[in-house]
Amino acid sequence: MSNGDEKYWYNLETGEVEFGMISPSVDRVGPFDSEAEAARAPELLKERSRAWAEEEAAEGGWDSGAAENAE
Repeated sequence: MSNGDEKYWYNLETGEVEFGMISPSVDRVGPFDSEAEAARAPELLKERSRAWAEEEAAEGGWDSGAAENAE
């Protein structure tokens, strides 16, 4: 049994939490250590996406001056 088989996953297609790698990988996100954490997957994905977007925007601001000076 692989490590992912002993974790919780969130099924994006059904909106349900699953124990183990039941669904096709394209339909699931995880792994999560607890059922409660997996149930929060949509919220966690939004939080992480927002953080990544903010990080990229900050990095973009840092790079923009260097790109202008290179012209």
